[in-house]
Amino acid sequence: MMETSTECCSAAVSDGPVILAQRINETPKMHASQLAPYLQEILQEAGLRAADLDAVAVSAGPGSYTGLRVGVSTAKGFCFGCGKPLIGVDTLRILALQAEGSFDRIVAMLDARRMEVYAAVFDGNGHRLSETEAVILDENSYQDLLEAGTVLFIGPGAEKFRPVCTHSNASFQTCYPRASAMVTPAREALQKKEFEDIAYFEPFYLKDFVAGVSKKAVL
Repeated sequence: MMETSTECCSAAVSDGPVILAQRINETPKMHASQLAPYLQEILQEAGLRAADLDAVAVSAGPGSYTGLRVGVSTAKGFCFGCGKPLIGVDTLRILALQAEGSFDRIVAMLDARRMEVYAAVFDGNGHRLSETEAVILDENSYQDLLEAGTVLFIGPGAEKFRPVCTHSNASFQTCYPRASAMVTPAREALQKKEFEDIAYFEPFYLKDFVAGVSKKAVL
């Protein structure tokens, strides 16, 4: 399992619901250099070969354009190389499954620009209740949910909402999505044989990538 949708790069291997080995690095811009070595390390630690795997799972977005590209391209190469099926896992559901505590609703948030986040609403067990959308946060955001019960705002985008949300039903958990939290959705997809087309699978970016204009001189 590979998770590269944010600054954090993580990889994990499981046997059923049990994590056998994992690696996590929260240093920015390390995905391209660290992901492949992490995969080799966790397989070796777990005493497995690529041929022993049933499938390869990767975070499918939304998230960082560059991070998602690194993860998906690495996962595709791994699948082509060892002949294994590919599973794409919703990044926001990964976050929802990392919730600590009991809540009526969970809102998973990934940081976007300024006061904007990519978000989706889940029930207390991590089942999706809304589509993913770009939300510009203010003091009125998610008031209906907060009036109806307890709500956990989770993810790297949750920290943006904390200063403007003063409702007593709101709780916050700032964390990055982790590969180890992909176990449940990855196993569900494996059991249902819900695999991606390795050749054509692309991450879900939500918004088109906009490249910055370099200010450096070019010959």
